[in-house]
Amino acid sequence: MLHVVTGGSGSGKSAFAEDRILSFGPGRRIYIATMYPGKDEENFRRIDRHRQMRAQKQFETLECYTRLAELEVPAGSQILLECMSNLVANEQYMESGAGKDTVRAVTDGVEHLLRKAANLVIVTNEVFSDGITYDSYTVEYLQFLAAVNRWLGARADCVTEVVYGIPVAVKRTDN
Repeated sequence: MLHVVTGGSGSGKSAFAEDRILSFGPGRRIYIATMYPGKDEENFRRIDRHRQMRAQKQFETLECYTRLAELEVPAGSQILLECMSNLVANEQYMESGAGKDTVRAVTDGVEHLLRKAANLVIVTNEVFSDGITYDSYTVEYLQFLAAVNRWLGARADCVTEVVYGIPVAVKRTDN
């Protein structure tokens, strides 16, 4: 089962996604972290804090910045990938990334996870409603993320938008 969770910054989508994984019951829980920390000490502290919080919920954390299709994950596990917007940016901009082939690399990676996972929950961001005009690099990123999000929405069994901490079902085909 593929469940896509979207929403704006600070909407509560991460907490909802974690709770969704927990609702599947016991089993191996894998958290795929896609935020590249760079050299920012604050990022390292935030990552460590989040890793500790997830460990209390029995999540194993795997870091994956690019090449999701090559990531080894245990078969039958409950997988939470956070966040698609980071993964798309990494694939587009990092030297190890897919560049112009970002959309294909990401969707191939999701298909790879779906073949392995009992359930897959993916967090993505709603970044398209601000009405701001961006430079060409950012526009290309937004186009890549939009294409991935549309693909995810079509492929997903469930899509939930979290608004002010309230989950709103956009698409639901599971029980």
